[in-house]
Amino acid sequence: MNKLIGRKREQKELLRLYNSQRSEFVAVYGRRRVGKTYLIKELFQSNFAFYHTGLAPAFGEDGTNEASDTKSQLRHFMRSLQKYGHKGKKCPVSWLDAFYMLEDLLEQNDTGERQVVFIDELPWMDTKKSRLITAIDAFWNSWCNGRNILLIICGSAASWMLDNVIEDKGGLYGRLTYSMKLSPFTLGETEQYFNMLGVAMSRYDIAQAHMIVGGIPYYLNFWQPNMSLPQNVDNIMFSENAVLKGEFSRLFRSLFTNPEIYSKIVRFLSTRHCGYSRNEIIEHIGINTGGTVSAILDALVASDFITLYLPFGNSKREKVYKLTDHYCWFYLKFIDNGNINDQHYWLNNYQSSATSSWRGLAFEELCFKHILQIKTALNIAGIVSTESSWTLKGLDNHDGAQIDMIILRNDNVVNLCEMKCYQDDFAVDKEEDRKMRHRITSLQENLNSRQSLHVTLITTFGLRQNAYSGIFTDVITLDDLFK
Repeated sequence: MNKLIGRKREQKELLRLYNSQRSEFVAVYGRRRVGKTYLIKELFQSNFAFYHTGLAPAFGEDGTNEASDTKSQLRHFMRSLQKYGHKGKKCPVSWLDAFYMLEDLLEQNDTGERQVVFIDELPWMDTKKSRLITAIDAFWNSWCNGRNILLIICGSAASWMLDNVIEDKGGLYGRLTYSMKLSPFTLGETEQYFNMLGVAMSRYDIAQAHMIVGGIPYYLNFWQPNMSLPQNVDNIMFSENAVLKGEFSRLFRSLFTNPEIYSKIVRFLSTRHCGYSRNEIIEHIGINTGGTVSAILDALVASDFITLYLPFGNSKREKVYKLTDHYCWFYLKFIDNGNINDQHYWLNNYQSSATSSWRGLAFEELCFKHILQIKTALNIAGIVSTESSWTLKGLDNHDGAQIDMIILRNDNVVNLCEMKCYQDDFAVDKEEDRKMRHRITSLQENLNSRQSLHVTLITTFGLRQNAYSGIFTDVITLDDLFK
């Protein structure tokens, strides 16, 4: 039975490619643990003509990634060939040799039906001087093309997939017929997934679960139906044998050859919610080679750990990088320093100032991950827009201002969005009204005369009507984000 949650567009495209009248070469990539392998195996019910997963990297005593040697990868590939009926016993000596063997196996088992070849974690197979890409190019261009083949390659090292396959200008240039990036679950998909697991929680608690681990199915799968939200968080994050306590280091070690520099940048970005410029990052980590830093930052962006964006009012040269992976943010906020030894920390500190502060910032990031739902609720889904936050520094004659989100629309309307994560309806008091009016005035001074301003509240439950509530033009609630 197909147990897939969401992924409707991806399923439709993969089935279209399966049913096409020509051979197809598809690359699937996305953040580790996001469900790429599960999607492909579940959709095709594991009915593959050939399926192979690259051998995971080994790790040195210092924790650095020591990629498996080519010989080990080839032996591992040989076992997969034998599993699908290859009778030879001589191990291939190169990737060209290995894919020649695969060609023979597929010809031997050809019944005239569509043959699906799935090669998972391809980046792990590309060891030093392996010439893997050359072999795949020969396999596709010289043999698959013109046959009845659906070739799917998959990898969690998104930057490798982009550089060596999807945007490659060498051997695989123009070879792919389709590429697909798999994104984490939305709130609505997270709710569906929890329903399938039998986990009954309010939407407020589902949103918090999403804010802690992101919409990553592998992480959400550890939620227990018989536990409350705080109990689940303690169980997977703070208990003695918490399954996700060591996930941070595993993530970077499985994706990057030198994981320490990548995790160092992510740790630095976690210290400021609005992010840092490239120059600030270079100054902090102490790397003088700008090209190296750019490659590392690009890899972190491609892997969905961080985001490069342009804050409102900044020049194009003033882009900043910010940490946007929910799991990494939570881990670095509460677990990384090792100062918390309470195995029931979340249950005991659920209403503390530290958790409330985190909840407010995490909710802001949750909203940025659900721009489509916000625009749909505002009936502007079809209008082109850009979204960013804005921080105006205070001067001697002017107070500073901070706006959570600005939606700059092509129809000359600007939505000033204020985000509030509350356990009840949000009530605007006199002081909040003063702050909002200052934000409105500050933003209006930076807009042109053709642009009009709408003030939007994005909150968990709703807006309590009182003498000050009329300052908001629109109100968007958590239910809107679940749609």
